[in-house]
Amino acid sequence: MKKILLALAAVMTMMSVQAETGDLSLGGQFNYGTKRSMIGLGVQLQYEPVTNFRFAPEFIYYFESDDVSAINANFNMHYLIRTSASSAVYPIAGFSYAHYSWDNYLGYDDEDKFGVNLGIGFEYALARNFSLYTEERFQILGNHYNQAVTALGIKYNF
Repeated sequence: MKKILLALAAVMTMMSVQAETGDLSLGGQFNYGTKRSMIGLGVQLQYEPVTNFRFAPEFIYYFESDDVSAINANFNMHYLIRTSASSAVYPIAGFSYAHYSWDNYLGYDDEDKFGVNLGIGFEYALARNFSLYTEERFQILGNHYNQAVTALGIKYNF
């Protein structure tokens, strides 16, 4: 798990170094995962290397629900379809890593899952540097771990 988090941090660092050549945004978000009705907080970095295409790595921490907690690291891609000067809709496709942990009354147990994300998002510019966004995606992790994930966030555009 530490290797995956280090890799995600390296990607975010490389993307921030490239900020001169594309648009860069950093957002905070509230998340809801339908598996066990989990509430989470997340952070998402968005980098647009070419017009209308961006990379969006994110990290989500889900609070404990029914004795289960989770973390989620995603690397998604968005293709922006501008609907007006201040709004856009975008399909989402990407990869997901989820780490679940729980107390099974005989001790502590955990499980790692890898999968894909498919969904759609919408963003609306509040001001030059601030935007609201919402995303709905389906996380395909296999064997009773598939879930819908809803995100609602605000981001700062550098």
